[in-house]
Amino acid sequence: MKHAYLYYRIDLTLAAIATSRIDGLLATMAGYCSQPPRRLARCDDPATWMEIYEGISDFAAFARALDAAVQHFDCAAFTRGERHLECFSQTAPAFP
Repeated sequence: MKHAYLYYRIDLTLAAIATSRIDGLLATMAGYCSQPPRRLARCDDPATWMEIYEGISDFAAFARALDAAVQHFDCAAFTRGERHLECFSQTAPAFP
């Protein structure tokens, strides 16, 4: 299973719109994850947000659906700069 972490900055004057649209995006993407996706804001910078998607079995399909959802929810309207997608997976257990 893979996990996706997206981070980006928003225009804080558009935070209410961003909240509504990102929550819609998370709901749309929930079917690609084994756990409900979440939205976080950075503790020392509330304009920096993160989306967390865990338990993705088909990352390519997830990435395609995410791109379409980002367009559908017009995330460019409230983000400042690029959205950065990172993919992580569990490492093999360490042997003593």
